[in-house]
Amino acid sequence: MELKKLEEIFQYKIDNEIKIEPKDWMPEAYRKTNIRQISQHAHSEVVGMLPEGNWITRAPSLKRKAILLAKIQDEAGHGLYLYSAAETLGISRDEMIDQLHSGKAKYSSIFNYPTLTWADMGAIGWLVDGAAIVNQVMLTRTSYAPYSRGMVRICKEESFHQRQGFDILYVLSKGTKEQQAMCQDAINRWWWPSLMMFGPTDSESANTEQSMKWKIKRKTNDELRQQFVDMIAEQVKVLGMTLPDPDLKWNEKTSSYDFGAINWDEFWNVVKGNGPCNKQRLNARRKAHENGAWVREAALAHARKQKEKNKAA
Repeated sequence: MELKKLEEIFQYKIDNEIKIEPKDWMPEAYRKTNIRQISQHAHSEVVGMLPEGNWITRAPSLKRKAILLAKIQDEAGHGLYLYSAAETLGISRDEMIDQLHSGKAKYSSIFNYPTLTWADMGAIGWLVDGAAIVNQVMLTRTSYAPYSRGMVRICKEESFHQRQGFDILYVLSKGTKEQQAMCQDAINRWWWPSLMMFGPTDSESANTEQSMKWKIKRKTNDELRQQFVDMIAEQVKVLGMTLPDPDLKWNEKTSSYDFGAINWDEFWNVVKGNGPCNKQRLNARRKAHENGAWVREAALAHARKQKEKNKAA
């Protein structure tokens, strides 16, 4: 009876838009679902720095380099916000990192694709961060309070990332024929993986129904994907470019864009670790973690000394 009462109180809070705080009682499944989602989100922010870091030393100007560095720094911060939010659910930072490095925890499939040209920095900002914003604005209203609060700040910063990406592509689209071709090529390569970022179709998503009931998610994968398509299909016109989908067309009845079939075989292949850069990304993260061990040890030693100094004082 006690458990039933706790479940009723919990669901009452959810139904009445009362945020769940870390010390509130919550079902174990709710806790685990949030840990999985928030930690995967954190991993995605951290791994997402790698494809962009590839172009820091090759940015076309000092201004572009400074902007890209600032963006990557933002993403590192986003990862820290999210790891901190996940820790309030009773999982340690070390455990989450171990899950990432072992392959047990996933991150967004989009970051397993290579960045071949400078235009890819624009496509990532416009399409990848654009897809992230569509998903993350919804998460500012998620039911778990620390996650919701973190997403408010993250979304503000992500909006600048999208504008930065669009600006890169806009400049290229007004440039030489070679630059225009580079712009179109990047859009062609990143469009379909961006649509896959929202996850499998609702009929294939095992967690959507329960996450919607708990208001962890506010919209389904397919609803968010459609919202993204409708946004980008209009923005691409400003660039004078096209999206690589012959089936893309405006539907008067639904007041939205119809679009072609997604290659879900490719999506699941990447999720299973067989994408173009899966092994490269994980190896880079493992190596960085190992090389940074001395920094963590030094930070802990400094913290101990400060604690002893304060205690003595």
